[in-house]
Amino acid sequence: MNPKSFLKSLFVTTLAIVALTTLAYANEEKKAAADPVKGEALYTNGDASRNIIACVACHGAAGNSTISQNPKLAGQHAAYLAKQLGNFTEATRNNAVMTGMAKALSADDIKNVTAYLSVQMPKPGAAKNKDLVEAGKKIYRAGIGAINVPACAGCHGPNGSGIPALFPRLAGQHQDYTVAQLTSFRSGARSNSPEMMAIAKRMSDEEITAVADFVAGLK
Repeated sequence: MNPKSFLKSLFVTTLAIVALTTLAYANEEKKAAADPVKGEALYTNGDASRNIIACVACHGAAGNSTISQNPKLAGQHAAYLAKQLGNFTEATRNNAVMTGMAKALSADDIKNVTAYLSVQMPKPGAAKNKDLVEAGKKIYRAGIGAINVPACAGCHGPNGSGIPALFPRLAGQHQDYTVAQLTSFRSGARSNSPEMMAIAKRMSDEEITAVADFVAGLK
């Protein structure tokens, strides 16, 4: 084969490989894409055939929980939700109900449900103890230098919107739930964030409650 023919053949072969690779990648992307519609169906109805209870029973319509011990999930970052569901199957987050639920979900289930929740509109909350809001505001925005507690806003944003795939949305979250989680981080009962464990260990009950009340009123 002469050099020109060889180069032409090599070029055609390369084009074919690129085309096949691109097609395979496109198919993989299509297969990997989340389906919020399926996520909504599973969230709202569950799946009796797999003993998956409807998430709506505990977390409310469209992720807006009305039970203060159960977190609001509407508008939460999909990557964060997926990580938490994974942690519920490990020792880092202990919750008998959620552990069973998480283990029953497939990777596609998690992808679909979290995609659905991430685009829902969160309903605003309100402070429960207004006397503590100002103290909570100072901690959230400036931290507590004397005990090396950093400003919550540094990771969770000035308005509590969080940073996708890194830090969760906190704005409007139930005070009771936030208090419970910070207390669990402090005791080590929840250990899936070394950073939060270290921070919570330095905070008093009153400081935790103050931050939780302030966060509840963020929009």
